[in-house]
Amino acid sequence: MNGDSDGRAMAALREAFGPDAEFRDGQAEAVDAVVDESRRLLVVQRTGWGKSVVYFAATSALRARGHAPTIVISPLLSLMRDQRRSAARFGLHSEHVDSRADYAEIRSALEADAIDVIFTTPEQLAGRFVGELMGAMRGAPGLVVIDEAHCISDWGHDFRPEYGRVRRFLAGLERQPPLVATTATANERVIEDVVAQLGSDLVVSRGPLARQSLRVQSLVIPSRAARLAWLAQNLPQMDGSGIIYCLTVRDCERVSAWLAAQGIDAPFYHGGMAEEGRVALEDALLSNRVKALVATVALGMGFDKPDLGFVVHFQLPASIIAYYQQVGRAGRSLDAAHAILLSGGEDAAIHDYFIRSAFPRVEDVEAVLAALDGSSGLGLYALLARVNASKGKLEQILHMLELDGNVVREKGRYRRTDRAWEPDHERIGRVTATRRAEFEQMQALASHRGCLMRWIVAALDDLAPGDWGVCANCAGPAFDAGIDPTLERAAATFWRGGRVEIPARKQRPATPDAGAKKIPGELQCEAGRALCLWGDEGWGRRVAEDRRAAGGYGDDLADALVRIVTDWRPDPRPTWVTAIPSRGHPDRVAELASRVAARLGLPYRPTLARRADAAPQDEQQNSSARYLNAGRAYRLEGEVPAGPVFLLDAVVDSGWTLAVCGARLREAGSGPVHPLALARATRPNLTRGTGKTAIVLRPEIERLSP
Repeated sequence: MNGDSDGRAMAALREAFGPDAEFRDGQAEAVDAVVDESRRLLVVQRTGWGKSVVYFAATSALRARGHAPTIVISPLLSLMRDQRRSAARFGLHSEHVDSRADYAEIRSALEADAIDVIFTTPEQLAGRFVGELMGAMRGAPGLVVIDEAHCISDWGHDFRPEYGRVRRFLAGLERQPPLVATTATANERVIEDVVAQLGSDLVVSRGPLARQSLRVQSLVIPSRAARLAWLAQNLPQMDGSGIIYCLTVRDCERVSAWLAAQGIDAPFYHGGMAEEGRVALEDALLSNRVKALVATVALGMGFDKPDLGFVVHFQLPASIIAYYQQVGRAGRSLDAAHAILLSGGEDAAIHDYFIRSAFPRVEDVEAVLAALDGSSGLGLYALLARVNASKGKLEQILHMLELDGNVVREKGRYRRTDRAWEPDHERIGRVTATRRAEFEQMQALASHRGCLMRWIVAALDDLAPGDWGVCANCAGPAFDAGIDPTLERAAATFWRGGRVEIPARKQRPATPDAGAKKIPGELQCEAGRALCLWGDEGWGRRVAEDRRAAGGYGDDLADALVRIVTDWRPDPRPTWVTAIPSRGHPDRVAELASRVAARLGLPYRPTLARRADAAPQDEQQNSSARYLNAGRAYRLEGEVPAGPVFLLDAVVDSGWTLAVCGARLREAGSGPVHPLALARATRPNLTRGTGKTAIVLRPEIERLSP
C-alpha cells in the first residue's frame, strides 16, 4: 500500500486472514483513497471480492489515527449479524442500533471511545440517533459506509425507499467524513443514479464482474412437476450444499416437502419465519447439515458461505442484476460451483403481478389521505376499517407518505400534515417500463445459446472480453436435461395432491362502527377442505378452465370432491348439502353441489341467495371490506334443515363469505357447518420473504410472497 504509512490497514488485514494475507487488486487503492485522501467512493465489485475488507481495514487505520467510529448503514438486521462477525475478525468492537437499542449505554460507550463501528439501518437515521449519538462522535463519524448502495436507486433490483433518509442524514452532519458505498449489483443506470443522489464528487471504483468459478446452465422446463423431478434427480449429484431460490413462499414450502419425500434434506426459508428459526437454518447450511435451503430472496444480501456449492433457481428472478446477486452467493472459495437457472410457465404471470403492484394506486393513496383528513390520528386497523385496501398495501402507502412528509406517525397513530401530495406519474411509468424490460432480458438469458457469463456481465454493463468457456453452452452441460418419466408422474401427483385446508374465521374484523370482536363459537364454521389451490397444475388449472367454460364444472370435479369428503370424514358427519351462489352464474355452484350431494347420498337444499346489486367480493381488499360486503351480498332463502351441513363454494378467497353465510345457517337452526370448495385462492397468515406484510392476490394468480 502506498499510503498506509503506519501499516495499520495491512496489520488489520492480517489479523483477520492470517500473516500471509495480501490485499486483492483494487482493495489497497480504495483503502488509501479513504484513509489518506478522505475520498468518497462507490465501490462496484463482484460478490466475494471483499468490499467489507475495504471499510474494515480503513476503519482500523482511521481509528488508530484518532478518528471517530465508523457508521455502517445496512438494509437488513440479518446482514448486520454477519457484518459484526466480520468486524470482530479485524479486531473491531461493534454495536448495532435498532428500534430496541439502549441509547444511553451506547452513548456512554462512545464517550469512552470503546466502539469502533456502529451498524444501523436507514430507518434509524433520524431523531434519537442524530440527537444522542452524533454528539458523542464529535458531530460526525470517522467514516460512513453505505452497504448495498444499489438500494438507494429506484432503478436497482432491491430499491428501498428508506434509503432516502441516508441523503438527509449526510446533509445534516457538521462535517463531511469520507464515505464508502458498496454494491455488487449495479449497471451504468444504477451507478449514475447513486452518484446523482450522493454527490458528483463520488468516485466510482469498478472492477470486472465475471466469475470464473461459476458454471452457469439454463434449462427451460415449463411445468413445476417436471422441475421437481429434475431437482430430485440432480441435487444428489451436486457437490456440497447450496440454495434453491423460489419466487413465492408457497413454492418454497412445496418444493421443500417434495424433496423431503425423496429423502433430500432441504428445509424452506422465508422472511415470514421468526428470526431465531432463520438463524438456525442459516447455521445448518453454513455447517453443511442440510443439502440446501429452499428460499425466497430473504436469504440473500449478507449471507456469506464461501464454499456454497450451488445455487438453483426454480423460477426466473426479476432481472439480471437480481440474478447476479443471488448466484454470487456460490463458489467464493471454490474452483467450481454450479448456477442452474430453471424457468417455467408461471414465471411471467408472477412477475407481471409484482410489477403491477409495485406502486400503490393513486385512488388508494387519495382514499387514505381522505380518511386522515380532519382526524387527530388513526391507527392502522382503524384505517383498514375505513379504506378498501389490503393491510400490506395500506402499510406500503403509509410508509411512502411518511417518507415524503405527507403523514407523520406518533405513538402508533398516523396524522396528515399540511404538505400536499401529488402522484409522480413520470417516475412510476419509467420504473415500470424498466422493470418489464429487465424481466424480458432475464427471459432472453434463459434461452441464450452463446456464452452465458459473457451475456450476464455485458447486461451489467461490464466489459465482456470474450467467451469465458465455463458455462454449459461453452463447455457442455454439467447436468442432463432429461427427466425420468416415472419420477415426473410422481411429482405431478405430489403437486396435485395434498390436503388443502380452509381455516375457520374466529374473529370478526373491525368496522367503522365497531371494533374487532370474537365470533361466538356456536356461529363459527368448522375448518373446511378444498380440492386444490387456485391455478395449481392439475386440478387448479382445471377448476379455472371450468369456471370460464359454458358447460360449468365437470363430473370429474364432483367425483374429486366426493373423494375429499371420503378421506376427510368430518365430525359430526353432515346430513345435507347447500351451496353459495356465485355472482356471474348463480346456478353453477348449486348444480355442482346437487351432483356432489347425490353421490354422497345426501339431500341438496338451496338455502342462500345472492343480491343482484351486491358488489363483487374480489374487489374488496381487506377483511373489513370483505366482511361487510358478504353481509350485504347474501340472504337466506327457503327452509334451513337441522343437522350438520356441507357448505359448498367454488373458490374460497378470504373466507369471509363462508363465515357470514355459515353464521346465518347456524342462526337459522342448522348444525355445524363444514365448508367444502373446489379451490382456495389464498394462504392466510404468510408474510413476504423480506419480513414485511403479506400480499393477498385475486384468483387470477396464486399467492406470491418473496
